[in-house]
Amino acid sequence: MKHEALIRQAVRALTAYTPGEQPTVAGVIKLNTNENPYPSSPAVAEAMRRLAPEDLRRYPDPLSVELRAALARRHDCRVAQVFAGNGSDEVLALCTRAFVEADGVIGCFEPSYSLYPVLAAIQGVAVRLARLNPDFSWRLPDGYAADLFFLANPNAPTGRQYPRDTVRAFCEKFPGVVVLDEAYVDFADYDCADLALSRPNVLSCRTLSKSYSLAGLRLGYAIGPESLIEALFKIKDSYNLDRLTQAIGQAAIEDPEHMRRNAERIQVTRGRLAPRLAELGFTVCPSAANFLWVQPPRWPAREVYDALRRRNILVRHFPGELTGAYLRISIGTDAQMDTLQAALAAILA
Repeated sequence: MKHEALIRQAVRALTAYTPGEQPTVAGVIKLNTNENPYPSSPAVAEAMRRLAPEDLRRYPDPLSVELRAALARRHDCRVAQVFAGNGSDEVLALCTRAFVEADGVIGCFEPSYSLYPVLAAIQGVAVRLARLNPDFSWRLPDGYAADLFFLANPNAPTGRQYPRDTVRAFCEKFPGVVVLDEAYVDFADYDCADLALSRPNVLSCRTLSKSYSLAGLRLGYAIGPESLIEALFKIKDSYNLDRLTQAIGQAAIEDPEHMRRNAERIQVTRGRLAPRLAELGFTVCPSAANFLWVQPPRWPAREVYDALRRRNILVRHFPGELTGAYLRISIGTDAQMDTLQAALAAILA
């Protein structure tokens, strides 16, 4: 028997999700994975100090009750309406297992978060892509249907945020479950959490990786109707969040002012960088996230990516028909953005 025969056919055929590069050398300006350039809340460090090695002898709370209570207070909902997971990616993966039958269909926009089709392939179910307009604004064909729709808003990798009324109308009409992936919503001017707390078929999925500066922690969560949240609990790992994650996450959630200050700094820097790139000739997509989606003038995007990399500046390039002409640039500090701008000016010159 060949070793390949021991592996599920869907897994053998799978093209795995590719995370952003994590450099191992010093001195790199890292603008490729949408990490927050500013420190997390001081309450996080205090929570870490309070944890003793002896605490790790015992299993963590399998239901993360205190963490979920803090999240429930933030969103003014019941604890039973909150699910906490090992990064928002775990929440998304559990949704594919909880809400899609074996012969079902998962839907998402194209382009959008590249993990969505991978999750569908892992489950061995069909994926139905809805191609956006050329400017990456909303477009959904008539008669579109699926069992589960991942709606990243603001979208990734484009940064565009869809209008609330458009999202609401879609959720009201869609027959299946809509997962509003609001990973970047703290950098936007509005969110759609109210839909998750009022509609029977909507979840809002969030993460502490971006606005809370905790990408290394791996903590995400969902809010929504109790029936959908209960389904996620039924199929999660027994202890999906360790003690450290629960304690740090709760501390961060209970200091929303710190998160908001950092998010506002990034919004200001984003607003400062976008016109400067436009002056260099870049096409800049409107962004409500902590990154910009830009098309370089004259040069192919991959060549600009390579030229920046030679200067120890990492951005993200997504090959493909719809994305290959663009670069995604995470918003860093003002000093990092000044260095980036100068490098781009030199490259284009």
